Amino acid sequence: MIMRKRPESTRGSNAVCHPVGQLFVFSMVAASLLFAESLAIHPSGGIRAGKGRRSVLEVKRFKVYRDSNGLSSPSLLLSSSKSETEETFVNRDYSADSSIINTINKNDDNVVKLTSPKSEKQTFIDKPLSIWPQFDELDKRMMKIALPCIANFAINPLIGAVDLFWVNRMGNALAVAGQAAANQVFSSAFWVVSFLPSVTATLVSKANAQGNKEELQDAVSQALVVGFYVSLVGTFLMLRFPEKVLSSVLKDGAPALQYAKPYLFIRSFAFLPSLVSLIGFSAFRGTLDTSTPLKISLAANAFNGILDPILMFTLTMGVAGAALATLSAEVISATFFVMLMLRRQLFRWSKIFRLPSWSKLKPLLKGGAALQLRNVALNVTFLAVARVTQSLDETGVAAAAHALSIQVFQVGGIVLLALSTVAQTVVPNELIEKFDATTGKRHGGKSDAKAVVNRLMSWGFILGGILGALQLLLLPVLQKSSPLEEVRQAAVMPSILASCYQLMNGLVFIGEGIMVGCGNFLQLSISTVVATIGALISLNTLPNIYGLTGVWMSFGVFNSLRLLGVWLHQTRFGPLANSNMAKTKVQ
Repeated sequence: MIMRKRPESTRGSNAVCHPVGQLFVFSMVAASLLFAESLAIHPSGGIRAGKGRRSVLEVKRFKVYRDSNGLSSPSLLLSSSKSETEETFVNRDYSADSSIINTINKNDDNVVKLTSPKSEKQTFIDKPLSIWPQFDELDKRMMKIALPCIANFAINPLIGAVDLFWVNRMGNALAVAGQAAANQVFSSAFWVVSFLPSVTATLVSKANAQGNKEELQDAVSQALVVGFYVSLVGTFLMLRFPEKVLSSVLKDGAPALQYAKPYLFIRSFAFLPSLVSLIGFSAFRGTLDTSTPLKISLAANAFNGILDPILMFTLTMGVAGAALATLSAEVISATFFVMLMLRRQLFRWSKIFRLPSWSKLKPLLKGGAALQLRNVALNVTFLAVARVTQSLDETGVAAAAHALSIQVFQVGGIVLLALSTVAQTVVPNELIEKFDATTGKRHGGKSDAKAVVNRLMSWGFILGGILGALQLLLLPVLQKSSPLEEVRQAAVMPSILASCYQLMNGLVFIGEGIMVGCGNFLQLSISTVVATIGALISLNTLPNIYGLTGVWMSFGVFNSLRLLGVWLHQTRFGPLANSNMAKTKVQ
């Protein structure tokens, strides 16, 4: 898709203010209305039994926790055994056709018995868990998991920013454009198989919640086996056909090719270690350990940051030096992950070298096949964006400005993406109903999972707004990473749009993480395909008129359609939508 270059008079700031303002208002209003409607449709809390409906009292057990304020709420994530509790046991006497609720409060001796031999009308006093952040036990437990994830996700963009900083110091816009193009190609090829970490985290989380160590090891081992063979194919294709691979982003004979080819050649060898590191991160995350991956990433990427200037300037390797430093960091990271996974018995070599049965591979491949469609759609979008950006001019200024805008976008996006991965782990863990033998208590299930989902979505909405505002304030500082005045000027409006989109991204990223956690991979893929179609249509028109700003306006269309998919999942089609939960209760 090659865009024709428009005269500068049609691409100035005056020409874009009105349409950009319209897109911004549309995006923000859509995000706010969809979020508000989502809250109105599925509030948190226990389930009320009413006249004319099948009563929740027909389940054998339903438990609520009492917090320090005396409010009843569903059992919380990783509930402490020391919590004061109020337990509601519901026993159904089928011979007498009666239901009896015995409410035992450990803080007093009150016992309430409600009987209804002939009527389905029941009374249940419920004070729902707030959907908004309260900094209560639920928030504290989620933050304990989320903060290391946020720090871990922050490292890679920051290291990417370091790479970009040193490449910019070469004072050559074509070098920046070539490095950005090769990096985009590698990332797109790599993330085509990123279904492995996502599915692995979900399978490990479920096995860990059930206490099934054998199943947990199977999930990790099979992911490593599949990842090994996929990595070999990916590395071979990039080494054997570099021109064809880069043609997805750069035109034949593009000046930036002289910098892109050596960078891609070295990065190709990072395919396997990168995938091993991601699978290792997912395995630890599935066991709710997010601190260990953070320590590994810090050590590996610190090494990368030290090597960058040494290889690029001291040894005069230029862009190839940046690629070699990144490869070194990936090898170190993969080595650490393998060693620690073996020590924690997250996988065994005997399972790696043994041909797995179809029954064990099926969950991984079934979920992976659905997510593969999503990954292909995402990368079609990102490659189209990169190609359109590279074709806007021959000097590399637009591509360099786009790379700078991406860095601005990632400053806040890493926090929201980290919360998305938390949702992928926490939701399947909370969906499993668990019994604590030491306390004799049950927790987990759909009601608890829904409370966690609602709280995560509210955090996404709030943090998206805060992060977007913070990025706008820091924009002058972030732009100083490029010494080229023309690049800084070209990146102003795209960077502003990147900041404004964070409000919408907060709901999109976390909502899609919830879809993965619920195992609704196909719904997520369909939503992404629809969004990709909208983005491709926009990329075929808007950049012709508004230049690089039009590319970022197309991003707004892309994420607006993804937001619509999240809303439909949580209010209509997902397992935690009110209508589907009601059907489950009736059954």
